[in-house]
Amino acid sequence: MCGRYVVATPYRQLELEFGAVAGNGFAASFAPNYNTAPTDPVPVVWQRREDEGERRLSVARWGLIPYWAKDPGVGVRAFNARVETAAEKPMFRSAFARRRCVLPADGYYEWKKDGARKQPMFIHAADGGKLAFAGLYERWIDPGNRPLWSVSILTGPALGPLAEIHDRMPLALARDAIDPWLDEGVRDVDQVRSLLDLTAAPAWTAHPVGPEVGNVRNNGPELIRELTGPETLF
Repeated sequence: MCGRYVVATPYRQLELEFGAVAGNGFAASFAPNYNTAPTDPVPVVWQRREDEGERRLSVARWGLIPYWAKDPGVGVRAFNARVETAAEKPMFRSAFARRRCVLPADGYYEWKKDGARKQPMFIHAADGGKLAFAGLYERWIDPGNRPLWSVSILTGPALGPLAEIHDRMPLALARDAIDPWLDEGVRDVDQVRSLLDLTAAPAWTAHPVGPEVGNVRNNGPELIRELTGPETLF
């Protein structure tokens, strides 16, 4: 599970990194966030028909609300989608087939059990590179006929030493998988799944951080400050 992550990169750099153009009003609606939590607005890279196929950097709510939902509250718990079942579950299957996106990230937090204690860990690419979390998106229309865009991050079984921290991990796309992942014309389930190759994901590193990250009201670069030496993973 991935319930907190960091996206603190300036949006101009995100445009360059992902070959996307920021949509109207993006700069006003996005601020770097070191403690992103479900229901927060998050930056998203997508290629929607509404944008005539142009790759855009936009903002959406974290926690997917399917188009058929009667109430947006269903999205509160749908911030992650399990890759093993996303293609079949009613909540995610339509988006898995034709509404995929990328969520830029600098890293994420997970809580490692240490007896009765839980130690928050900051996990990120060992080379310091930007992560491209595989995501799904939906458009929900509210009673006032206004669209609400929302997203979910795909997760899979944690690999190697990451499994010592938590049994799940967000799926980070390899750079050469981003184009087909965003392509709405790619709808074959097996082909879509083949893009989620965990062995092509970056090498990871993790280090313990302070308990302040447990409070969603806390935000700032001090949250990712290392408490002790890094634990190099793989």
